Amino acid sequence: MKFVRIRAVAKKEIIQIRRDPLSLTIAFLMPLIQLFIFGYAISFDINNIDTVIYDRDRSYESRELVSEMSASGYFSIVGYVDSYREVDSYIELNKAKVALMIRDDFSRAIKTGRPVQVGVVIDGSDSNTATIADGYLNGIALQFSARMSGVKIEPIIDIRNRVWYNPELKSRNFIVPGLIVVIMAVIVALLTSLTIAREWERGTMEQLISTPVKPAELIIGKIAPYFMIGLIDIIVAIIAGVFWFGVPIYGSPLLLLALSCIFMFGGVCTGIIISINARGSQSVASQVALITSFLPALLLSGFVFAISNMPAPLQIVTYVIPARYFVTISKSIFMKGSGIDALITETLLLTLYGTLVFAVAVKKFRKRID
Repeated sequence: MKFVRIRAVAKKEIIQIRRDPLSLTIAFLMPLIQLFIFGYAISFDINNIDTVIYDRDRSYESRELVSEMSASGYFSIVGYVDSYREVDSYIELNKAKVALMIRDDFSRAIKTGRPVQVGVVIDGSDSNTATIADGYLNGIALQFSARMSGVKIEPIIDIRNRVWYNPELKSRNFIVPGLIVVIMAVIVALLTSLTIAREWERGTMEQLISTPVKPAELIIGKIAPYFMIGLIDIIVAIIAGVFWFGVPIYGSPLLLLALSCIFMFGGVCTGIIISINARGSQSVASQVALITSFLPALLLSGFVFAISNMPAPLQIVTYVIPARYFVTISKSIFMKGSGIDALITETLLLTLYGTLVFAVAVKKFRKRID
């Protein structure tokens, strides 16, 4: 393997990239656009739940209950109604997610110390919001009951919570590190998936075949420019995550970059394999790259959905998804400040994956030459 040949192929690819504005846009602008869109759009923080009030009592006590709900920050009062039909209309037309219905004997029951039922309707079309809203309402009801009765409730078990790594429980602190992984998985696979397919489509592959460049040299030369582009992208994404979104990074940025290189090497090699099998069609290559990189990285990496909650067959499939291991690495370095000793398993598995896909790419390309 000669460096001169690799450098010549890499130089040719750089010239090709510079002449292709679309590739440059995909390479540098798309990661930032995706980071900002998903960074602001994806959030698991549930606040300001639209709530409609049907208060039949209209007393001081009922107003206090509504005021306590509004002051909590979890509920936003969007209207008051005078009938059950209006409650149905608010929920059906998505004007509100929660409806609170207070009986006409609410204040009288509280003054006499009798238990009183308060009706609540929750829109279950969004099960996550519905479950969280139900928990919020139960907590507010407990506090309100204690305040109105003047009786301090002493729990049998006194739980003292302490949240590590993300004490404010901001969803952005774990979304952005995982989002960087998803974006990089898509970008590196998408860019490199066009390289070999483009040569066949334009009829220039025969010229490369006639040169003394070996398959391994050609593949390394092809992926080198995109590897560097990916490295620049991930540096920019980390800077944007820390300084724009305010996500703290407690670990070593240099360690994150080093492990990113291992992850990206596997990604660009995967893109090359897709490009080889696309048989001269860039559109097919890009579509396959998008499907095989974006969906697994988003759905099966543990970024959005916990792997432990998935069916057993899908949990097995996640072991062959490299984004699964890099999501763990990214979140651990960002949020926990983990070192290489805590991430050695994920590092070795990513290294093994990169080695295997590079070997497969070399073998597949040699068959095409033959």
